[in-house]
Amino acid sequence: MINFNYENEFSLDNENQLSNWIANVIISENCKEDEINYIFCDDDYLYKLNVDFLDHDTLTDIISFDYSIGKTLQGDIYISTERVADNAKDFKVSFNEELHRVMVHGVLHYCGYKDKTDDDAKEMRSKEDFYLKQLK
Repeated sequence: MINFNYENEFSLDNENQLSNWIANVIISENCKEDEINYIFCDDDYLYKLNVDFLDHDTLTDIISFDYSIGKTLQGDIYISTERVADNAKDFKVSFNEELHRVMVHGVLHYCGYKDKTDDDAKEMRSKEDFYLKQLK
């Protein structure tokens, strides 16, 4: 089950479409959907999580806590809508495109993709682009 939660004034207007899209990504990656929670918040909320749980003293757009067991995916994906808006401006894309990229990025981590090396980041970006095209 894919759940959407809001800790700020933001809300999605197409929850069903996005839930179906993420579910299809999971199936396409030969994984099984369990409970995945997207939590949309502001910079302060995500910054506090970053400091308290990851000991990172920086702003970020996404933090995911992965509770998956094997190929059965479950976890909490926190997204700062403020960071997404700023990044969308920086990358010269729409807010929704950047939001959807971050959303699929989080679940792709659960599917086993990494992004620490240049090669891994390139593969992650390719997967993001592939699945973003399926949403349109």
